[in-house]
Amino acid sequence: MYYPDEIINEVREKNDIVDVINESVGLQKSGSEWKCCCPFHHEKTPSFYVSRDKQMYYCFGCHAGGNVITWKMKYENVSFTEAVQDLAKRAGVQLPERELSAKEKKVISHRQQLYEVNRTSANYFYALLTRTDRGRELGLKYYHDTRKFTDETIHKFGLGYAALQRDDLYQYLKGKGFTNDLMRDAGLVDFDERTGPHDRFWNRVMVPILDINGKIIGFGGRVLGDAKPKYVNTKDTEIFDKGRNLFGLNIARHSRRRGVILCEGYMDVISQHQAGFDNAIASLGTALTENQAALIKRYTSEVYLAYDSDGAGINAAKRAIGILRNVGLSQRIIDLKPYKDPDEFLKNLGAEAYEERIKNAITGRIFEIHQLREQYDINDPEEKTRFMKATASILAGIDDITERGNYIESVSQEYVFNRDEMKRLVTTAGVANMRQKEYEESAPRAQREQASRREKKDPYEKAQKTLLTMMVDDQSLFGKLKGIISLEDFTSGLVPQVAEYVFQRADAGEKV
Repeated sequence: MYYPDEIINEVREKNDIVDVINESVGLQKSGSEWKCCCPFHHEKTPSFYVSRDKQMYYCFGCHAGGNVITWKMKYENVSFTEAVQDLAKRAGVQLPERELSAKEKKVISHRQQLYEVNRTSANYFYALLTRTDRGRELGLKYYHDTRKFTDETIHKFGLGYAALQRDDLYQYLKGKGFTNDLMRDAGLVDFDERTGPHDRFWNRVMVPILDINGKIIGFGGRVLGDAKPKYVNTKDTEIFDKGRNLFGLNIARHSRRRGVILCEGYMDVISQHQAGFDNAIASLGTALTENQAALIKRYTSEVYLAYDSDGAGINAAKRAIGILRNVGLSQRIIDLKPYKDPDEFLKNLGAEAYEERIKNAITGRIFEIHQLREQYDINDPEEKTRFMKATASILAGIDDITERGNYIESVSQEYVFNRDEMKRLVTTAGVANMRQKEYEESAPRAQREQASRREKKDPYEKAQKTLLTMMVDDQSLFGKLKGIISLEDFTSGLVPQVAEYVFQRADAGEKV
């Protein structure tokens, strides 16, 4: 949706950036500005500043910056239109409705067609599973006998079956009037000049992937047989980005259960939902990303990890713990042993035992220390000393002094450490970590001091210069940022004069 510049300006003017940001993260007064620890990267010392006078924010750590609209877009992971609409509603600004341009209509229409071809494909896969002999013999048998899914679960998740013929879906969609370009853009059919069209999914049981609003954006398929790869997902498309979506979150966000249970595969999610754990979610064939962690944070502050109990699962859990910690989410790890994954656990021990494992889930740091313990023989004095120092390094990363003390107490009891000695080691590790950070940050000292003087003079000048340079290098950004960035956003030093010249030439269609 397009909104005139005067409306965009009104929305910005009626939404004070300090008030808007303070609703999501706690700001502290710092002179004429406000500050906090940056919500976009992990840090211990606040470097995120908000200016009421300039109506801008900027982080000196990760260099994120912008106005109230870009804040809304980045923090809540929403589009420009959604951000404007939310802020307009907050401020009581009436947004006009107008006829969309032909280009805008084309973009919206294409996205709607992608949703439609996915919905049609999902219905076809479900029909093949439940109404054809081969679907029942292969797909339904797999779901019933191997996965122990009920018909209710199969219907709830819209599970399906992709036929053995490699152009079966193509022929069906073609008969429904969908074009080759649309099938390709949706990631459903690949086209080869020599061999012609062939389905991306064939001879597989199918799982529709829905976005947070319940729209089908892609599919996951598990092969029937021993062929490789075992699992295939839709490739990234205009509406599907596997690094920014989570399977099952459209249901889990409405769950009354505490937090979310994050696992590795959609079959694990479906098994848990069937057992009553409707807060289970999973990443889509890739390791957890920061974008996915940020998406989770919109709905909860607690994450229970139910990753596979094998070596690969343990390594994946370690990585996920760091990502979740960086965005401010608490992490607890569910012990699935002696079984590999939630699906196997539930089949063998049931929901009541799984509930008990959730209650006894350990924190991310305790999990890290347990894994560290495997590397040392604590019956050997030297090995035990090294283990204590490595543990101290982990505990030194805890900022809250009370929480850090509780961890020291708990770990000392579990591993029979001298508590006072452990406290001393944690303090030493904390000082060492601080000195290392200071050294790394002060490496180009003269350069940092010069930059610091410039930033104190006007902390937004660097960000404005960088943005203007990017727009000159890629002039398509003038169109893409229309309504988001205007001349009024350039306020530092000589930047406004340069920006005015650049914008005038860009508006006239002249090369800058």
